[in-house]
Amino acid sequence: MYSEVLIKAEQLHLEGDLLKNYIIYLVSKDENLFSKTAEKSNGMLDTNSSLYQAALHDCKVFKNFLIRDLPTITGKDSIDLIHNFVPTAYSKATSNISTLYNHFATESSPLDALVQELMNHYSSYSCGIMSDYTALRWSSSTGLIGIKNYDTIQLQDITGYEHQKETLLQNTLAFLNGKPANNILLIGSPGTGKSSSVKALLNEPMIKNLRLIEVSKLELKSFNQLLGILREYSQKFIIFLDDLSFEEFEIEYKYLKSIIDGGVERTPSNVLIYATSNRMHLIKETWDDRKGDSDDVHRFDTVNEKLSLSDRFGITLTYLSPNQVEYLIIVEQLAIKNKISLPLEQLQAAALRWERQHNGRSGRTGQQFINHLLSQR
Repeated sequence: MYSEVLIKAEQLHLEGDLLKNYIIYLVSKDENLFSKTAEKSNGMLDTNSSLYQAALHDCKVFKNFLIRDLPTITGKDSIDLIHNFVPTAYSKATSNISTLYNHFATESSPLDALVQELMNHYSSYSCGIMSDYTALRWSSSTGLIGIKNYDTIQLQDITGYEHQKETLLQNTLAFLNGKPANNILLIGSPGTGKSSSVKALLNEPMIKNLRLIEVSKLELKSFNQLLGILREYSQKFIIFLDDLSFEEFEIEYKYLKSIIDGGVERTPSNVLIYATSNRMHLIKETWDDRKGDSDDVHRFDTVNEKLSLSDRFGITLTYLSPNQVEYLIIVEQLAIKNKISLPLEQLQAAALRWERQHNGRSGRTGQQFINHLLSQR
C-alpha cells in the first residue's frame, strides 16, 4: 500500500500528509455537477440552492473523514514518511490545493468558507481533464485525450511572417475577450511555420483560459459529438485541423462545411476552428472538373462545391516560401540561438548548399541544417 501511495506522490508532486493530500487532490480534480456549475458560474453559486446545500453536506462528510476517521484507519504504526513527505520535484499545479488542504484539515474552518474556496478553485483551475491539460486530442472512440508533452514553441521563435502571426494572435485575443472572431485557414508551402504558429498560441503569456484540441480529418464525422461536449465547458477552444486536404473521393469536407456554415445546431460560442493546409483549395480539383465536356450536367456547381470550403473561413493567412535573403536570415537567427559561431559567409554558403540538396527554402529546412551542424560538433 505505501509503495503505491509514494508512487502517486512522486507523480503528482504531493507533499506533507500524503493520504490527506491525495484525497483533497482527487476532490479538486473531480468533474461533477457541482464542480462544473461552480466553474461556469465563476465561483458564484446561490447559497440557497439545493446544489450548494448538497455541497455543504458532502464537504462536512469529507472533513470529518479527514480529521477523525482517516487517522484511525492509518493507525499509529504508519510510517512517518507518509505524513511528512517531501517530493523530488515541485509542481505549481499541485500547490494550488494548499488552501483547500487548510480548510479541509482544520477543524475550526467554517464549512461555508470551505465550499466557497472549493468553488473558487474550480472557477480558477477548472476540473477534470481541463484542469490538467491545455492541449488535447479528440477521438470518437476514446473521447478527449490530454497531450502531456506539448510543443513549447513560441511565436517569437518563428522567423518572419509578422503580419500572419499578429493577425492570428489578435483574432485569438478577441475570441478570448468575447469579441467577434473568425475561423482561420493558414495555407502555404510546407515547413513555413503554419502549424507552429497555431501551436505557439498556447505558449504566449497573454493567452489565458484557452485549450487547443487536435482533430484529424477522419474524425470530422464525429465533429458534432465533440461540439456537444465542449459546449458544456467554460473555457475557450480552438479546434486544430492540421495539414488539411481532401481527395475528390473523400466527403468528410461536407461535415466541416456544415459546421462552419452553421447547420440546425448552432456552433458553440466558445469554439473556433484553425486549419492549416499546403493547398490553396482544400479539395482536390481535377482537369475534368474544368472541361466543358464533363459528364456532370451541372459542372460549374461541382467546381464551386469543391472550392467553397476555403471560402468558409473568415480569415486566410498565406505562408509563402522565403526567398534566398529571407532564408539566410532565418538560418543566421537559428545559428545565433543555438550558439553556432561559424563565420557568416561560411554559414550562408553551407546553408545554400543544404537547401539545394534537400527540401528547398523554408524554416523547417533551416532548422534541419542547424541540427546537422550541431550533430557535427
